[in-house]
Amino acid sequence: MIENTLLNSLGIEITQLEKGKVIATMPVDGRTHQPYGILHGGASVALAETVASVGAYELVNKEEEVVAGQEINANHVRSKSEGVVTAVGTVLHQGRTTQVWDIKITDEQDRLICVSRCTMAVIKLRK
Repeated sequence: MIENTLLNSLGIEITQLEKGKVIATMPVDGRTHQPYGILHGGASVALAETVASVGAYELVNKEEEVVAGQEINANHVRSKSEGVVTAVGTVLHQGRTTQVWDIKITDEQDRLICVSRCTMAVIKLRK
């Protein structure tokens, strides 16, 4: 499902998936750098929204509902120039029409790189 997508382009890999929690990794390299050679904030946001989207989809009735990002914010607290970052997303609110996810992105030493919150819309499919 990730072929020819942003996930594939950025090297994002889902490493753990369970109800209400998703873990994913992303390399910090030329694909995810900004011009100064450090992790691009947009790449971190793409990783965060990916984790929230995958997690939200696992919590809905797939025959009747889909999910889409509605709002995301991020605070970039530490730069990173190489290696791998890991995003851990946990659901904070699971409602009928929205979900809110908390995503923390850390480096290999478990130092916080980025913290994000993402609101996902739960959309009923037309019958």
